[in-house]
Amino acid sequence: MTDSKSPRILLVGTLDTKGEEYAYARDIIRSRGLHPILMDVGVMGQPQYEPDISAGEVAKAGGEDILALRERGSRSYALESLTRGAVNLARNMSSQLAGVLALGGSGGTAVGTAVMRALPVGLPKVMVSTLASGDVAPYMGESDIAMMYSVADIAGLNRISRVIIKNAADAVCGMAAHKMPERDDERPLIAATMFGVTTPCVTRLRERLEKSGFEVVVFHATGSGGRAMEKLIADGFFEGVADVTTTEWCDEVVGGVLSAGPRRLEAAIVAGTPQVVSCGALDMVNYWALETVPAAFRERTLHPHNANVTLMRTSPDECAKIGKEIGTRLSRARAPVTLMIPLRGVSMLDAPKEIFFAPESNKALFASLHANCNSSVTVKEYDLHINDPEFADAISDELIHNLQWKKSASAL
Repeated sequence: MTDSKSPRILLVGTLDTKGEEYAYARDIIRSRGLHPILMDVGVMGQPQYEPDISAGEVAKAGGEDILALRERGSRSYALESLTRGAVNLARNMSSQLAGVLALGGSGGTAVGTAVMRALPVGLPKVMVSTLASGDVAPYMGESDIAMMYSVADIAGLNRISRVIIKNAADAVCGMAAHKMPERDDERPLIAATMFGVTTPCVTRLRERLEKSGFEVVVFHATGSGGRAMEKLIADGFFEGVADVTTTEWCDEVVGGVLSAGPRRLEAAIVAGTPQVVSCGALDMVNYWALETVPAAFRERTLHPHNANVTLMRTSPDECAKIGKEIGTRLSRARAPVTLMIPLRGVSMLDAPKEIFFAPESNKALFASLHANCNSSVTVKEYDLHINDPEFADAISDELIHNLQWKKSASAL
């Protein structure tokens, strides 16, 4: 038995086609002592089981009428409308939820993960999907969704689907029922970016900031890492940003596989978050295995990072373009921002006798950064390599200095 005080698990599903499977998941959740809330996002038909939130309510929350949607006969349009409504409803009830579970094929996965992406990081999210063994990046976004492959199609209950659905229901129940212990941690949060080739810098920076009373969250600058950081900055998680490794701009400008998109660097500017930015790994563009490197680049300086990742050294022309993208964005900042340039190299591979040591490319990069940063950006050069301990210490000191502005501004 459950009651209204039990942890609430939202189930988002198409009850016109997968009612039996959702009823099975609902009953498992109830048997674990949690309270399931069944939301119907079925597009074209009547639900096989009675939902707690009807498709009509979901459509209304998306600005549509369910009967009009069904009369229109466009499944894609109706799915888009119901997705919008489901997201709005889930956001409104997010403070009351302990977890979310969805089961689906392509349509169900699109709706379920859209709802999950709209909910806070840390809220348990489990998506059982027929698509989970492929490229799920468009569904995951920057959220902490646990994707489980359905193995067989979600089309009726059988000896395989019962086990998969049970495991998924147990997973979300386990996560929801066992919350993190309360921590009396009031340390300000700092975001930092790192790549393998900037690890010494960021590790020392993190340790130094933690000794100074901060908690540091490090993001791997692999495209998804940069996007996740930008989202959390926009959501107000961080007091400051140590954006040491801006390498995702190489992939965005040149066409590599680890771009964070054209809005990278914008969240801190919009949020008014103090930051220190550097040039970490701006010497490299990422591709997958060597054979995937575009033919036009096969004669460039390439470095097989491992069997699956190939790095390409950025040229002077590319570095100038990258510097322009970074400089023009930083120039829009309202809060203090310092650009810190390590003149002796921007990664482990950019040093004398290393494969990406190319002073002419760095010269073009640094000149472009200077040319495109206006007077609102403090630009500092250091006769150091990015991984020199003194450079990490300088970043730490500069960020703490910039954070004093925020403290002073909030006191006014």
